[in-house]
Amino acid sequence: MPKWNKRLRAGALALLTLALAAVSRPPAQNSDQEVLGAARIPAGPYVALTFDDGPRPSTTTVLLDGLARRGVHATFFVIGENVEGNELLLQRMEGEGHQIGLHTYHHKCLDGLNAAGLYDEVDSLKDTLTALLGRESFMLRPPYGLISDANQARADAPIVLWSVDPEDWSDRNTQRQVSVILDDVEDGDIILLHDIYPSSVETALQVVDALMAQGYHFVTVEQLFAIRDKTPENGTIYRQLPPTAE
Repeated sequence: MPKWNKRLRAGALALLTLALAAVSRPPAQNSDQEVLGAARIPAGPYVALTFDDGPRPSTTTVLLDGLARRGVHATFFVIGENVEGNELLLQRMEGEGHQIGLHTYHHKCLDGLNAAGLYDEVDSLKDTLTALLGRESFMLRPPYGLISDANQARADAPIVLWSVDPEDWSDRNTQRQVSVILDDVEDGDIILLHDIYPSSVETALQVVDALMAQGYHFVTVEQLFAIRDKTPENGTIYRQLPPTAE
């Protein structure tokens, strides 16, 4: 589709190259490195760290600072109600190479909404972000991971769910959350957290440190698609992007 064409791939690869270059320890040279165009991408494993329900200045700012120190990019699925008053924070996300996606305007479940309701929750947020960021293409994460078949077909965006969920909303136990993620994570996983809880911010940064020490590279969801040489399709649900079996 035109929205997710070669420009997305080239842009994602360029952002990934910058992210990896910013890591304090240089990636080990590996004979399995891929050469895609002019960009040299270290061999995996790769993981996409994603955050829902923000932005919230008190916690999202701390998270962005921590990710910047580590040279890591993430994906933020934002709520429309939280955009007003936080425009500079969203522009910072965009400027630092993070991906911004849709999490509806009022955090309403998309399982029971009609077409007009879907427009109010998804397209209105898309219009708001387009006016702020100057682009039109955004991925969608439905609240609670629920969306009806009809709204899935109507959605003018790829639908991104997750494959690793420590249920950080259920408690504020960073140690437990980190343990769940590290026990479950695999190459190509999409991790779900919420950047509205201080404990979840600490979880994210501890997970980044631990997985980077194991050789993982953190990328946005868009970058993960580009690395896997896949084109995200509107109305299609994605939970993870594992490596292609040879």
